Amino acid sequence: MDNEIAVGARLKHARLNLKLNLRQLADKVGCTESYLSKVENNKVRPSLPMLHKIAVTLGISVAKLFIDGDNAEGHVTVMRDGQRQVLRTEHHRAGDAVSLETLLPSHLCTLLEANIHHVPAGASSQGFLEHQGEEMGFVLQGELELTVSDQTVRVGAGDSFFFLSHLPHGYRNIGSVDARVLWVNTPQSF
Repeated sequence: MDNEIAVGARLKHARLNLKLNLRQLADKVGCTESYLSKVENNKVRPSLPMLHKIAVTLGISVAKLFIDGDNAEGHVTVMRDGQRQVLRTEHHRAGDAVSLETLLPSHLCTLLEANIHHVPAGASSQGFLEHQGEEMGFVLQGELELTVSDQTVRVGAGDSFFFLSHLPHGYRNIGSVDARVLWVNTPQSF
Protein backbone atom coordinates (compact mmCIF):
# COMPACT_ATOMS: atom_id res chain seq x y z
CA MET A 1 0.00 0.00 0.00
CA ASP A 2 2.21 2.76 -1.32
CA ASN A 3 -0.46 5.46 -1.44
CA GLU A 4 -0.59 6.10 2.30
CA ILE A 5 -2.31 9.35 3.20
CA ALA A 6 -0.56 11.75 5.52
CA VAL A 7 -3.63 13.21 7.22
CA GLY A 8 -1.79 15.68 9.42
CA ALA A 9 -1.61 18.56 6.96
CA ARG A 10 -5.27 18.12 6.02
CA LEU A 11 -6.35 18.14 9.67
CA LYS A 12 -4.21 21.20 10.37
CA HIS A 13 -5.70 23.00 7.38
CA ALA A 14 -9.24 22.26 8.62
CA ARG A 15 -8.32 23.42 12.15
CA LEU A 16 -6.82 26.67 10.89
CA ASN A 17 -9.86 27.31 8.68
CA LEU A 18 -11.96 27.23 11.85
CA LYS A 19 -9.47 29.57 13.54
CA LEU A 20 -8.86 27.06 16.33
CA ASN A 21 -5.53 26.77 18.09
CA LEU A 22 -4.15 23.41 19.21
CA ARG A 23 -5.33 23.88 22.81
CA GLN A 24 -8.90 24.66 21.75
CA LEU A 25 -9.11 21.58 19.54
CA ALA A 26 -7.40 19.40 22.16
CA ASP A 27 -9.96 20.50 24.77
CA LYS A 28 -12.83 19.70 22.40
CA VAL A 29 -11.60 16.19 21.53
CA GLY A 30 -10.11 15.22 24.88
CA CYS A 31 -6.40 14.92 24.17
CA THR A 32 -3.24 16.98 24.68
CA GLU A 33 -1.88 19.76 22.50
CA SER A 34 1.33 17.78 22.14
CA TYR A 35 -0.55 14.76 20.80
CA LEU A 36 -2.46 16.89 18.26
CA SER A 37 0.77 18.54 17.15
CA LYS A 38 2.28 15.10 16.55
CA VAL A 39 -0.81 14.05 14.57
CA GLU A 40 -0.65 17.21 12.43
CA ASN A 41 3.04 16.62 11.77
CA ASN A 42 2.46 12.94 10.94
CA LYS A 43 4.63 11.82 13.86
CA VAL A 44 1.82 9.66 15.28
CA ARG A 45 -1.31 8.14 13.80
CA PRO A 46 -4.52 8.59 15.76
CA SER A 47 -6.79 5.66 16.58
CA LEU A 48 -9.97 5.32 14.51
CA PRO A 49 -12.18 6.73 17.29
CA MET A 50 -9.83 9.69 17.87
CA LEU A 51 -9.52 10.40 14.13
CA HIS A 52 -13.31 10.33 13.84
CA LYS A 53 -13.68 12.64 16.87
CA ILE A 54 -11.16 15.14 15.44
CA ALA A 55 -12.78 15.10 12.00
CA VAL A 56 -16.31 15.58 13.39
CA THR A 57 -15.10 18.43 15.61
CA LEU A 58 -13.53 20.07 12.56
CA GLY A 59 -16.76 19.63 10.59
CA ILE A 60 -15.37 17.15 8.07
CA SER A 61 -15.74 13.43 7.53
CA VAL A 62 -12.79 11.08 7.56
CA ALA A 63 -13.69 10.35 3.93
CA LYS A 64 -12.76 13.93 3.04
CA LEU A 65 -9.19 13.15 4.11
CA PHE A 66 -8.95 10.94 1.02
CA ILE A 67 -9.57 13.85 -1.37
CA ASP A 68 -6.63 14.35 -3.69
CA GLY A 69 -8.07 17.15 -5.77
CA ASP A 70 -8.42 15.15 -8.98
CA ASN A 71 -11.69 15.49 -10.83
CA ALA A 72 -13.15 12.53 -12.63
CA GLU A 73 -14.20 12.90 -16.22
CA GLY A 74 -17.19 11.11 -17.68
CA HIS A 75 -19.81 9.02 -15.92
CA VAL A 76 -17.60 6.27 -14.54
CA THR A 77 -14.67 6.59 -12.18
CA VAL A 78 -12.26 3.68 -11.86
CA MET A 79 -9.87 3.35 -8.95
CA ARG A 80 -7.26 0.78 -9.99
CA ASP A 81 -5.73 -1.75 -7.64
CA GLY A 82 -2.51 -0.37 -6.22
CA GLN A 83 -3.54 3.25 -6.95
CA ARG A 84 -6.15 3.70 -4.23
CA GLN A 85 -5.28 5.87 -1.26
CA VAL A 86 -4.65 4.30 2.13
CA LEU A 87 -5.19 5.81 5.56
CA ARG A 88 -3.25 4.19 8.41
CA THR A 89 -4.24 4.51 12.05
CA GLU A 90 -2.37 4.30 15.32
CA HIS A 91 -0.36 1.12 15.82
CA HIS A 92 -1.83 -1.54 18.06
CA ARG A 93 1.64 -3.05 18.41
CA ALA A 94 4.79 -2.30 16.49
CA GLY A 95 4.05 -2.79 12.81
CA ASP A 96 0.36 -3.64 12.83
CA ALA A 97 -1.84 -0.60 12.38
CA VAL A 98 -5.38 -0.85 11.03
CA SER A 99 -5.55 0.76 7.60
CA LEU A 100 -8.43 1.86 5.38
CA GLU A 101 -8.12 1.60 1.61
CA THR A 102 -10.58 3.91 -0.13
CA LEU A 103 -12.75 2.41 -2.88
CA LEU A 104 -14.75 5.48 -3.86
CA PRO A 105 -13.68 9.03 -4.72
CA SER A 106 -15.10 10.91 -1.72
CA HIS A 107 -15.04 14.22 -3.60
CA LEU A 108 -17.60 12.75 -6.03
CA CYS A 109 -19.66 10.65 -3.62
CA THR A 110 -21.72 12.41 -0.99
CA LEU A 111 -24.00 9.64 0.25
CA LEU A 112 -21.85 6.54 0.08
CA GLU A 113 -18.48 5.65 1.54
CA ALA A 114 -16.66 2.37 0.91
CA ASN A 115 -13.29 1.16 2.16
CA ILE A 116 -11.40 -2.05 2.63
CA HIS A 117 -10.39 -2.29 6.28
CA HIS A 118 -7.06 -4.09 6.62
CA VAL A 119 -6.94 -5.39 10.20
CA PRO A 120 -3.76 -7.21 11.26
CA ALA A 121 -4.06 -10.19 13.63
CA GLY A 122 -4.66 -8.86 17.13
CA ALA A 123 -5.44 -5.31 16.00
CA SER A 124 -8.69 -3.49 16.72
CA SER A 125 -10.65 -0.30 16.12
CA GLN A 126 -9.31 0.76 19.55
CA GLY A 127 -12.60 1.90 20.96
CA PHE A 128 -16.14 2.52 19.84
CA LEU A 129 -17.60 4.89 17.28
CA GLU A 130 -21.09 6.39 17.16
CA HIS A 131 -22.45 8.51 14.30
CA GLN A 132 -25.49 8.81 12.08
CA GLY A 133 -26.17 6.38 9.26
CA GLU A 134 -26.03 2.71 8.39
CA GLU A 135 -23.11 0.36 7.81
CA MET A 136 -22.59 -2.99 6.19
CA GLY A 137 -19.57 -5.14 5.76
CA PHE A 138 -18.44 -8.23 3.91
CA VAL A 139 -15.48 -10.18 5.31
CA LEU A 140 -13.10 -10.96 2.46
CA GLN A 141 -10.44 -12.66 4.58
CA GLY A 142 -9.86 -13.50 8.23
CA GLU A 143 -12.13 -13.23 11.24
CA LEU A 144 -13.40 -10.34 13.35
CA GLU A 145 -15.23 -9.96 16.60
CA LEU A 146 -17.76 -7.17 15.96
CA THR A 147 -19.43 -5.43 18.90
CA VAL A 148 -22.50 -3.27 18.35
CA SER A 149 -24.06 -1.86 21.52
CA ASP A 150 -24.24 -4.84 23.88
CA GLN A 151 -24.12 -7.55 21.18
CA THR A 152 -20.87 -9.23 20.13
CA VAL A 153 -20.70 -11.50 17.08
CA ARG A 154 -17.94 -13.35 15.25
CA VAL A 155 -17.78 -12.89 11.50
CA GLY A 156 -15.46 -14.70 9.11
CA ALA A 157 -14.63 -14.86 5.43
CA GLY A 158 -17.83 -14.88 3.38
CA ASP A 159 -19.99 -13.41 6.17
CA SER A 160 -21.74 -10.07 5.86
CA PHE A 161 -23.16 -7.80 8.56
CA PHE A 162 -25.31 -4.69 8.94
CA PHE A 163 -25.98 -2.27 11.80
CA LEU A 164 -27.21 1.23 12.54
CA SER A 165 -24.25 3.55 13.04
CA HIS A 166 -25.72 5.51 15.96
CA LEU A 167 -25.12 2.46 18.15
CA PRO A 168 -21.64 2.22 19.72
CA HIS A 169 -19.60 -0.12 17.53
CA GLY A 170 -16.09 -1.47 17.29
CA TYR A 171 -14.16 -4.55 16.20
CA ARG A 172 -11.04 -6.60 16.74
CA ASN A 173 -9.26 -9.27 14.75
CA ILE A 174 -9.52 -12.47 16.78
CA GLY A 175 -7.90 -14.66 14.14
CA SER A 176 -4.31 -15.57 13.44
CA VAL A 177 -4.27 -13.99 9.97
CA ASP A 178 -4.84 -10.45 8.78
CA ALA A 179 -8.49 -9.65 8.12
CA ARG A 180 -9.79 -7.73 5.11
CA VAL A 181 -13.32 -6.34 5.24
CA LEU A 182 -15.25 -4.48 2.56
CA TRP A 183 -16.97 -1.78 4.66
CA VAL A 184 -19.71 0.53 3.36
CA ASN A 185 -21.30 3.49 5.19
CA THR A 186 -24.09 5.81 4.23
CA PRO A 187 -24.05 8.74 4.49
CA GLN A 188 -20.35 9.51 4.47
CA SER A 189 -19.56 9.80 8.11
CA PHE A 190 -16.22 8.23 8.62
